Amino acid sequence: MFSDYATTRYYRVTKTSADEVTGAIIGESRWVLYVNDIEVVTLMATPRNLHHLALGFLLSENLITGLEEIASLRVYESADRAYWLVPALGVNETRAMAVCEENIGTIQVRLTRDDFRVPAHRILTSGCGGGVTFSDLSSQQTPLDSTRTVRAAQLFAMMDALYDQAQLYRVTRGVHTSALTDGETILSLAEDVGRHNTLDKIRGDCLLRGIETRDQILLSTGRISSEMLIKAARMHVPIVASRTSPTSLALELARAWNITLIGYLLREEMRVYNGWERVGIRD
Repeated sequence: MFSDYATTRYYRVTKTSADEVTGAIIGESRWVLYVNDIEVVTLMATPRNLHHLALGFLLSENLITGLEEIASLRVYESADRAYWLVPALGVNETRAMAVCEENIGTIQVRLTRDDFRVPAHRILTSGCGGGVTFSDLSSQQTPLDSTRTVRAAQLFAMMDALYDQAQLYRVTRGVHTSALTDGETILSLAEDVGRHNTLDKIRGDCLLRGIETRDQILLSTGRISSEMLIKAARMHVPIVASRTSPTSLALELARAWNITLIGYLLREEMRVYNGWERVGIRD
């Protein structure tokens, strides 16, 4: 059975001491995504909310356009358990069932259409956990047309709220967390060993719960790479902020696509690399 995290023993070493302690490390496992019995991609991910990850990935890569295209989705979690999603029947639950050994560790998606094809062109990206995208990074994205603004104080408060709700981070530390917010509350939050996986999980969660991602704000604890900007743009999110740095290509994409890009968002300070006009410093 796959787990969010594992307990292990290790040595905590200082200049003057070495103590053996018990602690947690983040879970990571291999999941093969099939669509209409066609192998699409292997995802390295933390085994939590994998149905969100699969849905978000398919949306982000433009392989589906909405939930109405999903006839069924199954995540084969262990020899005696699988998660089932059947939107037309209102099924959204984990079920006790016998699972064939070869199916364990797979995500099986059946579409309502039978013309599915896997794009031939793939680009490996810099994302942790072996992220992959079918997008050509040089292709044009329509610049976002958004009047969304946010106060600096709201961003500081929402980053605090992200940390407050990051359960796996408190247990293991070694995990990325991202959140979608409207500036007042956290709308969706995801944790995963791969920072790009957190955005796909958020998008999948929002798809299932009917939450609009357009004109919202994305927060992340991980580096903002070009892949992260692409996923944000496809969610029509005009403001992306992280506690760490964006890459140079991410900044170029933010400028081209009219996305406010913020790095080093800490308790009382941040760096606005692009789109300063959307950020207010007074109430």
